[in-house]
Amino acid sequence: MKQADAKAGATDVYLSFVTSLFGNRGALIAGMAIYLLSCVFIYVDTGSRFFLFLIAAFIFVFFFRLYWFHRFDQVDRSRLTLPEIRAWETRYVYGAALTAVLLGISSGYAVAVLRETTAVFISIAVTMGAVVSVIGRNYGSGRAVAIQTVGCCLPVMVGCFFSGNIALIGMSLMLIPFGFTTQSMAKGVREFLSENMLAARQMVKLSGQLDLALSTTAHALIILDAEGRVQAINRRAYDLLSLDEKRDLKGSLFLPALRESVFPPSPATLDRIERLAGGASGKMILAFGTERSLEFSVSHQADGGVVMIFEDVTDRVSAEERILHLVRYDALTGLPNRDYFGTLAAQRLSAADPELLAGLAILDIDGFRHVNDMQSHAVGDGLLAAIAARLKRMPEEELLIGRLVGDEFLLFVTGDHETIEQRMRSIHRDIEGSYAVKDRKLSVFLNGGCVILPAGAFDLDAWHIKADLALNEAKSTGNGAFTLFRPEMDERYVDEQSLRADLRQALDQGDLTLVYQPMYRPDGSRMECCEALVRWAHPERGWVGPNIFVPLAESMGLVSHITRFVLDRACSACASWPAFMTVSVNVSIEDLRNDDLVAYVAETLARHGLDARRLHLEVTESCFMDEPVVVRSILGRLRASGVTIAIDDFGTGFSSLSYLDTLPVDMVKIDRTFVTNITEDERKLKLLRGIVHLSRELGMIVVLEGVETQVQIALIAEYGFADLIQGFVFSRPVDGEQIARLAAEQVSRQSLAAGR
Repeated sequence: MKQADAKAGATDVYLSFVTSLFGNRGALIAGMAIYLLSCVFIYVDTGSRFFLFLIAAFIFVFFFRLYWFHRFDQVDRSRLTLPEIRAWETRYVYGAALTAVLLGISSGYAVAVLRETTAVFISIAVTMGAVVSVIGRNYGSGRAVAIQTVGCCLPVMVGCFFSGNIALIGMSLMLIPFGFTTQSMAKGVREFLSENMLAARQMVKLSGQLDLALSTTAHALIILDAEGRVQAINRRAYDLLSLDEKRDLKGSLFLPALRESVFPPSPATLDRIERLAGGASGKMILAFGTERSLEFSVSHQADGGVVMIFEDVTDRVSAEERILHLVRYDALTGLPNRDYFGTLAAQRLSAADPELLAGLAILDIDGFRHVNDMQSHAVGDGLLAAIAARLKRMPEEELLIGRLVGDEFLLFVTGDHETIEQRMRSIHRDIEGSYAVKDRKLSVFLNGGCVILPAGAFDLDAWHIKADLALNEAKSTGNGAFTLFRPEMDERYVDEQSLRADLRQALDQGDLTLVYQPMYRPDGSRMECCEALVRWAHPERGWVGPNIFVPLAESMGLVSHITRFVLDRACSACASWPAFMTVSVNVSIEDLRNDDLVAYVAETLARHGLDARRLHLEVTESCFMDEPVVVRSILGRLRASGVTIAIDDFGTGFSSLSYLDTLPVDMVKIDRTFVTNITEDERKLKLLRGIVHLSRELGMIVVLEGVETQVQIALIAEYGFADLIQGFVFSRPVDGEQIARLAAEQVSRQSLAAGR
């Protein structure tokens, strides 16, 4: 019987493997398409008619294999015998072997006869790709894997030998271990799947047997009569309740017998069992000592008897406790998370005097992002754990500690105002300092914000906001500042929220305006470009500076809306200016994180009929530092469309010079910090000269920003520092109409000069 079952199981596994050979129709079609295209490419490149023969051969083999695939689909596989299954495997092997041999011949011919780099590369790449894919498509047949591997590799080796190239001959010999490895891997996959399929078959059989066993002795079972005497009890009940196995409990009172067990339960547990037996039907989990938990399910009979079914749920209870711990506590630091921290704080205050004061503080590691970026996230995690360990060593009296998110920790203290503040500041000082993490010594400062309010008014969400406002002010100071919440912070917060709402409305209604700062040639003879600058005239607050509302828009995720607004208005204005005028628009890292910018720029240029060469896009160095690969790709596509790419505020970031050679940049706008005091500071002059020289050597247009005096202009002209000047020396930012007038006047002057 066992031999028959084993034989049937092996046949089923074999049939599954053969079925998998004929099942992957998409891979067959895709592979054949690649083979045909490779032959076509080689024929077009070399003109070798041999590859026309290969194309015909591949087509023949393809339809040959499709025919047998179709025939296999029509077979009733449930009736196939072992010899018939083997015959179908053989038919598949024929088609696969022909394909492999053709691939190998194409590669061998390209190496030995054509000896043309492109042909050799394409044929070898396709052939080796086919060999690698053999494992995934043909693991079900050891013969198919072996024959295809030999069919692909042997002609390549022959071709390399006939080429006479020692290097190729040597490399071709590496195909031998490669072929063995391929077969070994396919065999491993086949054996693994075979074992699992046989195991699954066995599992099904065992499952049936287990169902039968569970129907008789699935759980511990005790039946009591109306007086609490044992009517029936199984062996599992003896084991779980630690009852004396030698004693027959039928007819005995259950509770007294339970008290006399080897490990009697506690009085509280006995009391609950008694109430469970005398009460309504239901379930209850009871603890027996510290190492076992049993779940009781009780149902009452009409005659007053009780049926008790129970099982050992110790592992489940332990798992639930671990899960609950994971839900309540931070896995890295072991501290309560925000939600559980709030629960613990509320519990601590539930019986406290409502007039008692409580303090909530948030501590944030100053510069933690740089620890992750420069030292690795492992070091960052180690630092968080070390800070948590130091916090745990603090005296716990009246102190509750938790972790918020990221690098922020929570503190909760009760007492009077002075005591709370002193305790908070003391903890803040104690956890700052030096930490040894993974053989590194880190000096740590934490910025802190704290709110102290009556305990009766505790609301974690509301208090969190106030502590966060105090933390924001501490962060603005930095270097380990600790700030107490003040009522005016609430007012500033409300004011900021109001400003956010107004900004959103201004964007929706298009209430922002643009001004333009011209860029002139150093001699002031010609204005060639204008930088578009966004401005906001608030109906109540007056002019709100871009240094206020642009960061606000970034925090709201609306900065791309501003960019699109500026692009649209600037392109519209530039289209009305003379053809020699260009316009420059700033874009942020948020704009450069997806492809939408490329499409929007193209659509905007087309809508306003503006030549792409008349649009400049300015990006800061920080954009390149954050996501260099994505930014390089998007800027490359914009530049390919004709748009000029400029680095704005050049020299204020890090590793600036490296970007000039590696990124698609046409223009460098040197920051005003390099221009200020160049007439007095020789060092700054030399630095400016070096940057300009390097930029010019790379063929870039140089723009100097922040030029304000004629003395600076004279020095710039003397050394030839700039192609264009942007600064108050020529013009402050003006509206579009003024730019149009300046451009028209410039055209008139040029016309008069030409007439003379």
